[in-house]
Amino acid sequence: MAGPIPAWMRWPVLITGGVCLIIGLNLALSLLGVWAPVPSGDTDAAIHGQVMTFGFAGTLICLERVIALREKWALIAPAALGIGGTILLFEPTIGRAFHAVGMALLVAVYWRLARRGLTAAMSIQILGALFGLGAVLLWWTGAATWAIIPWIAGFFVLTIVGERVELAHLSLPAGAERLAWGLALALSFAIVAVLAAGRGGEFVGVLFLAQAAWLARYDIARTTVRSAGLPQYSAANMLAAMVWLAIAGATWVLGGELTASPVYDTVVHSLTIGFTISMIMAHAPIILPAVLRRPLPYRPIFWVPAVLLNAGLLIRLIGDVRGLTVTWQIGGALLVATILAFVITAAASSAAGPPKVKKRQPEFRDEPRATGGLMIGRPDTKGRG
Repeated sequence: MAGPIPAWMRWPVLITGGVCLIIGLNLALSLLGVWAPVPSGDTDAAIHGQVMTFGFAGTLICLERVIALREKWALIAPAALGIGGTILLFEPTIGRAFHAVGMALLVAVYWRLARRGLTAAMSIQILGALFGLGAVLLWWTGAATWAIIPWIAGFFVLTIVGERVELAHLSLPAGAERLAWGLALALSFAIVAVLAAGRGGEFVGVLFLAQAAWLARYDIARTTVRSAGLPQYSAANMLAAMVWLAIAGATWVLGGELTASPVYDTVVHSLTIGFTISMIMAHAPIILPAVLRRPLPYRPIFWVPAVLLNAGLLIRLIGDVRGLTVTWQIGGALLVATILAFVITAAASSAAGPPKVKKRQPEFRDEPRATGGLMIGRPDTKGRG
């Protein structure tokens, strides 16, 4: 049934995504070999990846698209992703089955949206959803995680680039959308070719660099970063995301295949944290109020987790490349704390509501009289000063 989806139907879906985030971060601490609130034993690293990728980020992406569609049946898609992520730790096969259903329904959601008008931006996002579905199916069949990474990357990169193209549609110069569509097709062919040949990931890396270059050239973030407040905060996070996408691409090109640990860690976390989480931070104060029908006012404190996210990721990757285990653990633990801090900060800002605006008091200033003297204590009633 078409129509606005009530908030009481949206919140449970978002909560399942939040639960997946908590599970995924707890697993991350266990994989780092540091203290975790709930010991996870010998849990497969692939479970952590899938919980974070589809249980958390996938649920958020899917929920936002469902709200845009305004059809209640489509809530099954993000609900399946969130529920699947919460049970992966105990029943991996069932959890992956839920994720397959959720991603298949996300493709259907995009198809329904495309019937309103198939644009280049929508086509790019449909490709992204298809790669997400492919990644889940590959995981379900027991494929190695390193072989699935290009498909996960395709899901995130094409989804986010497609949304940026959609938002910048009116300001893009002639040919920019066609270029974005061409790069998306090239990336798609490269990902499929890597799966078929079992090698050649360097070509995917080259296309990540091309996608980052497109964003840096055409995204409005390059101009809004010079403003202030929320526009500057969002733009700074988006520009950081572009840098991390370029780092992932350059690492893949120079390092070769993902089977080498430092290359794998750098590419995977530059994409999933540096690129994707930075984009989520950038869009949260803009998108979440529309999704949840609650305000999420921007506050300067949002900069703290944004800066720490980039610092933590840099520390982690330096530790991994240099073989410094303790440095790697510190960077990884800082990332977990930073993501949690952002969630808590956003929740507190939403609960507090918009900041109170103080009424402006008349300002008193000294102004020269026409006679050359000074008039002391005259209120500036013209809004100057």
